[in-house]
Amino acid sequence: MYRIKTLNKIAAAGLNQLDKSRFQVGDGVENEDGILVRSAKMHDYVFPDALRAIARAGAGTNNIPIDRCSESGIVVFNTPGANANAVKELVMAAMLVASRDILGGADWVQEQAHTPNVDVAAAVEKGKSAFAGPELYRKTLGVIGLGAIGALVANIALDLGMDVYGYDPFLSVDAALRLDRHVHVVKNVDELYRVSDYITLHIPYTPDTRDFINAEAIGKMKGQVRVLNLARGELVCDDDMIAALESGRVAKYVTDFPNAKITTIRNVVALPHLGASTPESEENCAVMAVRQLEDYLVNGNIRNSVNMPSLSQEWSGIARLCLIHKNIPAMLTQIMSVLSRDNINVENMTNKSRKDYAYTMVDVNTRISGAAASELRAIPGMIRVRVLNH
Repeated sequence: MYRIKTLNKIAAAGLNQLDKSRFQVGDGVENEDGILVRSAKMHDYVFPDALRAIARAGAGTNNIPIDRCSESGIVVFNTPGANANAVKELVMAAMLVASRDILGGADWVQEQAHTPNVDVAAAVEKGKSAFAGPELYRKTLGVIGLGAIGALVANIALDLGMDVYGYDPFLSVDAALRLDRHVHVVKNVDELYRVSDYITLHIPYTPDTRDFINAEAIGKMKGQVRVLNLARGELVCDDDMIAALESGRVAKYVTDFPNAKITTIRNVVALPHLGASTPESEENCAVMAVRQLEDYLVNGNIRNSVNMPSLSQEWSGIARLCLIHKNIPAMLTQIMSVLSRDNINVENMTNKSRKDYAYTMVDVNTRISGAAASELRAIPGMIRVRVLNH
């Protein structure tokens, strides 16, 4: 029986994927094998000895202590792309409210309607010009980050008649194939800044991307640019954005990450972190997180991990060894030496590395003895040894 602890409410569509005869699931589970989490802060979380994996029902993992997980041999999963459509649709709405003062206009109409003796229809006809703004058609959109969300945004913007420039220094082959051929992919973000009427951010937050949009970047943009940030608040330097809004260089700033400093500034549209807040997105993320967690616990396969290499293989033996270890020389030689001494024949083996860590999966044609597993755990640099039986 695998024990799965939920640290947040996880959509039933995801939890229902788990076979109740094999999985015990709930927020009161102890000494858990796996954790399902959304936004709960885990940096001070005490890892039980049994914990093998954490699955985040969402893309960002800033609430999880990734380094500590890696050192402990705990695989951390996320769900890239599961909420992409929800965010794409909100980006479209953000572009519209950044262009035409829809929100301000709606509030103003309500004020007229609640003012005594005001002819609302007449007032609207007289005052509507204060809320006018440009169309998206034939304007240029710059998309920074062309992953699951960025690619969707770029493609739909083309359908709206926009000219689209995209920038992503880590553009993968899969991501490139998702892009419409009419998207202008540039290698230098300055080119995107120079031509864009709208700029939308879809990159992860890391120490390297903190304040990605700052005074220097804004200085390279067109005047009256409209900037959208539905990715992470820290990607934009608030002080520099405020200065640009006050000078008029940035016409509007739409952020899904409000704070006390930026929210009250004129020409800021602050949304209450609505990006993935749809029932469809929550279900998609939950299903994806659960399936990845289950596949790792039951089969040892790793898909969409943020701290370990992706690796999966079909079963080809009686037992399977799942070995997380340091990415250092001679590890495979030592692993094979232990198996050879115990007369264990290898049916299939796959090894992949990711920076400082590596994952080796070995299918063998016999049961693994406790002594052999102990020998493997004793190898210097070995972090975690799991034995699965088919």
